[in-house]
Amino acid sequence: MSESALQVELVAADRLVWSGQATSVIARTTEGDLGVLPGHAPLLSVLVPGVIEVTTVEGESWVAAVDGGFLSVADNRISLLSERAEMSHEIDLEKARHDLERAQAAGELDDEAIQAVRVAEARLRAAERGV
Repeated sequence: MSESALQVELVAADRLVWSGQATSVIARTTEGDLGVLPGHAPLLSVLVPGVIEVTTVEGESWVAAVDGGFLSVADNRISLLSERAEMSHEIDLEKARHDLERAQAAGELDDEAIQAVRVAEARLRAAERGV
């Protein structure tokens, strides 16, 4: 692996979602959006429902939605671990819109309902960016 590249793994509970070399990764954490470039200092952070953006060494852009999890950076290696993660091309755009509408119409917004809305928003943003 080149000193100017990151080895990235996006892992869901049931599968390896994406793995490869990248020049940058952007993820949403509890502290806000975090950009990681080669040479980044070691870091462990908590992911919130959101979009992961990966720019590969070939210049391609990959987008995924996660429902939360953990991000680890060390020695130009990034691990993104989430219970559920989907690449944008795996998400049906119309179904994502419908899921968001249904989550928003749930009525009383307790913590679980708020989480469902955030996950639905992340899936929709990822699907829209992947089009």
